[in-house]
Amino acid sequence: GSGGFRKRKHDNFPHGQRREEKETVNPPSALMTSFKSFQLELDTRHDKYERLVKLSRDITIESKRTIFLLHRFTSAPNGEEILSESEVKLDAVRRKIKQVAQELIGEDMYQFHRAISPGLQEYVEAVSFQYFIKTRSLISVEEINKQLIFTAEDREESTNMTSNSHDKEPHTWSLKVTPVDYLLGVADLTGELMRLCISSVGNGDIDTPFELSQFLRQIYDGFTFIGNTGPYEVSKKLYTLKQSLAKVENACYTLKVRGSEIPKHMLADVFSTKTELIDQEEGLP
Repeated sequence: GSGGFRKRKHDNFPHGQRREEKETVNPPSALMTSFKSFQLELDTRHDKYERLVKLSRDITIESKRTIFLLHRFTSAPNGEEILSESEVKLDAVRRKIKQVAQELIGEDMYQFHRAISPGLQEYVEAVSFQYFIKTRSLISVEEINKQLIFTAEDREESTNMTSNSHDKEPHTWSLKVTPVDYLLGVADLTGELMRLCISSVGNGDIDTPFELSQFLRQIYDGFTFIGNTGPYEVSKKLYTLKQSLAKVENACYTLKVRGSEIPKHMLADVFSTKTELIDQEEGLP
């Protein structure tokens, strides 16, 4: 009738039969095959990225625990035990970094750099903090990278590796800390050194703040040579570094001028003042 629905000729055929005929008429083209291979490659890469993010998070957590342990060095009766325990923790962190290196076999590390950079920065901070406590100097990026050369003596650790990656696994491999990650880790180290000053003064040690003041000044001078020509993250952390240096220098000045007037149990209060004056001078809110 008028206004009625007119059936098309192929509506009389079952739905499944129409689909089979369509697949027969239009077989998978070379373009669709290529896109399926692209999909598989992207899925594999995304899965690897997520595994690296998880490993980086574990490295960050274990490195922070190592730093917290090292802060007990000034108050512990036997500092050598603290250093030995921290070395055990850092070995566990390096085993996590070994898994990262295994994941990156045959890959361009810079394609996954954002996934592993936070963990590497925290590891640099922990290693450099331990190195400073031992030697009162700054560890170099070459020395850090020497500790990140691994062997294939225990392949069972690589639980997330695919079978193809196992076949291509070399006998030795390494993961290099980039210069940017090293600089960012050293910038974060300055905050830990400022806290080390607090604990040292609280224990009656008034020599360590002056030693750390000179060390932090050298680091700050080195960062000023980079200035705004370096990566954005490095220049952004320069202000935090300056704050840590200002707190230590202000406390050293107070200790030098009024050190004999302040009781030892109140020396730690010297560091409790924030940097309001510095912020006001720089016009910060």
